[in-house]
Amino acid sequence: MRTEAVLAGLDPEQRTAVTAPAGPVCILAGAGTGKTRAITHRIAHRTLSGEINPRHVLAVTFTARAAAEMRGRLTALGAGGVQARTFHAAALRQVRYFAARLLDGRGMPELMESKIRVVGLAAARAGVRADRAVARDLAGEIEWAKSSLVEPSEYVVAAAKALREPPLEPARVAEVFTAYESLKRSQGVIDFEDLLRAAVWGIEEHPDVADQIRAQYRHFVVDEYQDVNPLQQRLLEAWLGGRDDLTVVGDASQTIYSFTGATSSYLIDFPRRWREAVVVRLVRDYRSTPQVVGLANAVIRQARGTEAKLRLELEGQRPAGPEPELKIFPDEPGEANAVARRCRELIAAGTPASEIAVLFRTNAQSEAYEEALAEAQVPYVVRGAERFFERAEVRRAMIALRAAVRSIPGETPLVEAVVEGLTATGWNPSQPPPGGAAREQWEALAALVTLAEEHAAEPAILPIGEGGRVQREVTLAAFNDELARRAEQQHAPTMAGVTLASLHSAKGLEWDAVFLVGLADGTLPTTYAKTAEQLEEERRLLYVGVTRARQLLWLSLGQSRAPGGRSRRPCRFLPQLERSGGGERAGSSGLAGDRGRKADRRVPKVSSCRICGATLLAGADRKLGRCPTCPSDMDEELFQRLQAWRASTAAELKVPAYVVFTDATLVAVAERRPTDPAQLLAIAGIGPRKLGQYGDAVFALVGGASLDDLGRENFEN
Repeated sequence: MRTEAVLAGLDPEQRTAVTAPAGPVCILAGAGTGKTRAITHRIAHRTLSGEINPRHVLAVTFTARAAAEMRGRLTALGAGGVQARTFHAAALRQVRYFAARLLDGRGMPELMESKIRVVGLAAARAGVRADRAVARDLAGEIEWAKSSLVEPSEYVVAAAKALREPPLEPARVAEVFTAYESLKRSQGVIDFEDLLRAAVWGIEEHPDVADQIRAQYRHFVVDEYQDVNPLQQRLLEAWLGGRDDLTVVGDASQTIYSFTGATSSYLIDFPRRWREAVVVRLVRDYRSTPQVVGLANAVIRQARGTEAKLRLELEGQRPAGPEPELKIFPDEPGEANAVARRCRELIAAGTPASEIAVLFRTNAQSEAYEEALAEAQVPYVVRGAERFFERAEVRRAMIALRAAVRSIPGETPLVEAVVEGLTATGWNPSQPPPGGAAREQWEALAALVTLAEEHAAEPAILPIGEGGRVQREVTLAAFNDELARRAEQQHAPTMAGVTLASLHSAKGLEWDAVFLVGLADGTLPTTYAKTAEQLEEERRLLYVGVTRARQLLWLSLGQSRAPGGRSRRPCRFLPQLERSGGGERAGSSGLAGDRGRKADRRVPKVSSCRICGATLLAGADRKLGRCPTCPSDMDEELFQRLQAWRASTAAELKVPAYVVFTDATLVAVAERRPTDPAQLLAIAGIGPRKLGQYGDAVFALVGGASLDDLGRENFEN
């Protein structure tokens, strides 16, 4: 009866996987198809039927979170006692238990949490200058080599065969690798790869240890099998010891970690290695709407290469939902602002902020979305990386730019001054360095240059003296002030909020609403993807991003990085369907499932100068409603009262003044002098929320009220 309860509610394919006989079983599970449900119910069914003892099962995952979830589900199914651990946790437990036997009575060496410190020392010993970013990349290369069972003497040839892009000449990396191994031995420490190797060595070289471990663990389950590296596979084979009671589950279309040494080849070759294997395909998607599933299928259908041999055509099982939206904006700042506004609308309509995610290709892209969400008063959290202005390289760059004010002539164009200032940190604008960490650091500083371009393109217009007007100088000092403002705004503490994450960090997660941003060639796929295999992995990254969405999916790009910049093409992996464009009012794209329905061709609202009638492109100009060169009719006295009211309101709410209204908004109000909601809403950046929050006060001030009058009115109310 208990086994029947375990089978209840399973679809036919899941049931086949759960009831498959002992022996090799390969479950090819698409995104959202219930793979964890299938493997936990398989374990529970076998234990509750008396076929196996739960204490003899070892289920291996890649994250502690996944292992904990698996243990929780098994306990709820009545199959407590199963060991569900990561590869490293399982190896650590075994090596620690057998340490005295394996090490002639000595205890297990200390396990390093990070390689970077020892790698830095090894680099110095090898005569290599390595800052923290280079040390991180060297640590990554050493980790790849050890995970791939490559020794220091073999690194140069192996790296060439694998088309690696190491941070230094391969021979120099090999020298650092050799010094690193020597330093570890002299310090009596081991790294995580050593831990796995020790577990393998303990089994392969000590028959008594092998017998004891194999008597304990007789049935094996491996989750995310497409992410196994050669060292982990060797440990798995040591555990098996020639036996075949092995269940693996994976999805070749979600292979996105090959740069770490992970390979889908073991998953792909499983049926050939185990001729009698049961192969089950899970294709019923319970996570996403049919519309999202249709787009995911369209993206991966064009895949080529080895992994494409096992691609799955998903079948959406949920009720229909909204079509995915593809929006094209003039530039990245406009894209970020539109995303922030849409997030705010979703939250206001009842979607929890924690059920919304903004996903991008690289961590350096987060800054624009941190700024836009903060400006829109939308809480957010950054997953898998530091906030942009908290990164060490950005903090150092800001210090260098402040110092550069004293050495760079004031008449130097802003972007040129910023580039010159950043060279003091060793940054070279024309030469992105090899190595992932160093390249990410380079891209973060490149993002500062993009901010400078944006700052130069949209200078603020400020009042001076008796009715005078001046265009603020676009200077390095002013830009430094802008960076300080952004840093202060983005460092505000947040609780649960919209998730900002890279596509790699989003793997294994899901949200009700997902925004996939920056979908332009050069960003996704990255310009560093040169080979066919690398480009296919970029396609799979997009597929992973699409399949994170349960209900609402927004895809977007800015045609240029900064206002007026060079135009870019949309991501080549998007289906060749009609796309809307031109601005934030861009509508549905006619993405998968939209055939037969006209694409929304609404033309975005064009802002024109209320004085000369010219089209306004810059955000600050649209807010003012006029060209920067057209004469201002601002009420100076009203502007001063607005400033005083804003300061008082900000102090009362305990927020920065710009959160209430920016300087440009106050100038626009003082120029236009709105007297009704429609006129106030016509000012760019003022929406229904701010109308309801501050509208009465603004109308009163425009009508001549003083700050004291507003205070008395509030007291009387």
